[in-house]
Amino acid sequence: MIQIENKIISLDIFEQYFCCNLSVCKGYCCVEGQSGAPLEDEETIILEKIFPVIKPFLHESAQKIISEKGTWETDFENDKVTPLINGNECVYVYYDDEICKCAIEKAYNERLIDFKKPISCHLYPIRISKYQHFEAFNYHSWYVCKPCKEAAKNKNIPLYQFLKEPIIRKYGKEFFTEMEKVANVVLNLK
Repeated sequence: MIQIENKIISLDIFEQYFCCNLSVCKGYCCVEGQSGAPLEDEETIILEKIFPVIKPFLHESAQKIISEKGTWETDFENDKVTPLINGNECVYVYYDDEICKCAIEKAYNERLIDFKKPISCHLYPIRISKYQHFEAFNYHSWYVCKPCKEAAKNKNIPLYQFLKEPIIRKYGKEFFTEMEKVANVVLNLK
């Protein structure tokens, strides 16, 4: 573990390789899980505001669930999350040639909204756990991502580098610069 500011970062963030490949995994991280994507308080407000814009991109079953539950809900751990369809896929997914994609990100890419997607989704497979005095960065590794890990290793793409944009989005450029300094030390010790 490495500490930067009040962040405790698993060495896996620096040592593991990762690069998403939707043609291989089909966006399965948006379908499989115990609950929806974790949301920050301000993101729940944003989802309520942007819903009319993203609604046309959503399947009827997703629209129905959102009309019943709302644009977000609390899960079994009392965390704010995106609702799920039948306990599986996130309500904000749509399918493009059998690949699960994010309707929020689609609206963002089409410049209809200025919110890319929930930060927990953007940071995946890094999962952030918040505690009273610190935040913990952990790497969520599972079988679906195995081909992505292998391809990233061949391309020499460390996880933290792959997630540079969302790390900067969440914590700022200075924090990412500190991560790079740590990574140079950690990787040179291997």
